[in-house]
Amino acid sequence: MGGVGPAGRQAEVDRVSALGARHADIGQGEQSWTTLVDPEGNEFCVLGSRRSWPERSRATNIRWLKGGAAPGRRRPVIRSLGVGVRMAQTADAARTVIMTVDDDPGVSRAVARDLRRRYGQSYRIVRAESGESALEALRELKLRGDLVAVILADYRMPQMNGIEFLEQALDIYPGARRVLLTAYADTNAAIDAINVVDLDHYLLKPWDPPEEKLYPVLDDLLEAWRCSDYRPVPATKVVGHRWSARSSDVREFLARNQVPYRWYSTDEPEGQRLLAAAGEDGQRLPVVITADGTALVEPEVPELAAHVGLATTPTADFYDLVVIGGGPAGLGSAVYGASEGLRTVLVERSATGGQAGQSSRIENYLGFPDGVSGGQLTDRARRQATKFGAEILTAREVTGLESSGAARLVRFADGSAIAAHSVILATGVSYRQLEAPGATELSGRGVFYGSALTEAAACHGHDVYIVGGANSAGQAAMYLARGAKSVTLLVRGADLTASMSHYLIQQIAESPNIFVRAHTVVEAAHGDNDLEQLTLRDTTSGKTERVDAQWLFVFIGAAPLTDWLEGTVLRDERGFILAGPDLTADGRPPADWELDRPPYHLETNIPGVFVAGDARAESAKRVASAVGEGAMAVMLVHRYLEQS
Repeated sequence: MGGVGPAGRQAEVDRVSALGARHADIGQGEQSWTTLVDPEGNEFCVLGSRRSWPERSRATNIRWLKGGAAPGRRRPVIRSLGVGVRMAQTADAARTVIMTVDDDPGVSRAVARDLRRRYGQSYRIVRAESGESALEALRELKLRGDLVAVILADYRMPQMNGIEFLEQALDIYPGARRVLLTAYADTNAAIDAINVVDLDHYLLKPWDPPEEKLYPVLDDLLEAWRCSDYRPVPATKVVGHRWSARSSDVREFLARNQVPYRWYSTDEPEGQRLLAAAGEDGQRLPVVITADGTALVEPEVPELAAHVGLATTPTADFYDLVVIGGGPAGLGSAVYGASEGLRTVLVERSATGGQAGQSSRIENYLGFPDGVSGGQLTDRARRQATKFGAEILTAREVTGLESSGAARLVRFADGSAIAAHSVILATGVSYRQLEAPGATELSGRGVFYGSALTEAAACHGHDVYIVGGANSAGQAAMYLARGAKSVTLLVRGADLTASMSHYLIQQIAESPNIFVRAHTVVEAAHGDNDLEQLTLRDTTSGKTERVDAQWLFVFIGAAPLTDWLEGTVLRDERGFILAGPDLTADGRPPADWELDRPPYHLETNIPGVFVAGDARAESAKRVASAVGEGAMAVMLVHRYLEQS
């Protein structure tokens, strides 16, 4: 019925209304969608306000196609925003969009069907049959202020293939997660797309059963999108000064714990309004307004954690296993401990994920050929641990470890304690402080330690400097280079090969706005209220140079977080924990060792207390090895408990 006049269009609308269809106008005026739903649940939409039909509505060419419904029934499909754009779900403005693009009608319907089955109650499913029509739909959605969470595009499409489409879609919805549907023969093209369009995943066709091959992928991508900067406006609001160290700390704490929040500067009208509503004049910052309207002024981390819904209090006094530290090693221990039936609690002083959790993309971790962000990996591990029953306590600082007969006591900074049969120390490491004059005073005010993800948006269009030559520095450089004018890596050594993975070195070499300055250190940081300049020194010639700089990110060294173990657990001269063979280098056990057997491989000088991950002396300092040590430590815990 394409091409019918106003009377014909009105007849079609009346026909649906007579069947008892419901309708909903979304948006304003002629830019709005109207959705019609017949009693069988067939849904379609037209662009244009219902009140403008049939005279003024543009693109209201409704076609009734046979097939896909009961015999004798015809299914309504809208041809708006170009050829082949269809809304498979009610156009509820409050629901975020998942878009699928495929030129094969059969595949397009199958994708929409599977998406509708799993996500139809929470998301709107939009499908298009060409890249051009999909781009037009995305532009219209953008004009209406709608959110797009995931875009799935087929690789082999005429005129515009899936990679070309996603590259343009990236400009319209940069925060949407991107998935390429591909045949096995096209996997090399899909792998190349990871760098071209920052692809999040490629999915081989067919994806049956979707419960195994489609839904787990989309579940992770949707969760990652919800935790990103492109999600809907969150309930928690933070008001602070752009160059306030305290404000920076609060933002980083919320971001690393994946608590959605909205940032307001004190010089914004909305920020000033929120301060006035909280009864504050901006002298005490930051101010955090939680979902229930509570205003927290200059909150300490434990107070903030409790108010945003993070668990801070153990549910028991005694556990089979206490894991101290929530990085990859600690999370690995929690997953394997809880899954093997141990009553497990993980205690983290700041945020789970450790240094790895701050990585923008980890590309050499087994099982993730298209890479995974540290935040995604952390979130999956955290959910996996809690699924098996592990407790995760955040913002609890451990200050002491004691033995009391067969029990091990873990003491907190507030004086409370919990006990357990066994303990795994997975405290990890922190970045070393930059010792250059001025760096300490400007910390959080232009000088940041591992905060690239939190500050990336503010760096857009600026020159950025990074100190460090290991993987964390390289990953930060690749991430910041997306929006920064330039990124300069300052490396003390001759090149990056000493401590950076080969794949990262290649990516950096191919990035036009990333530069590497070898044999270079920061001599001083300058600025009154915030960072303004850096003095750089060439370590070979001794020459210095002063450069303008507002952003300096530091990723140097590895300082083990073990000072609180002084006098309790044996450590090497740098503070890393000794375990297993390192305790018996001379063939004898430690002086205070009371058991007949030597310490197990990851066991410290205290029986039943193990170490895993970067805090262990001579560890590999890689995510995969840390997770593996966490799992191995749990195996040794079982052996210890069996023999106790």
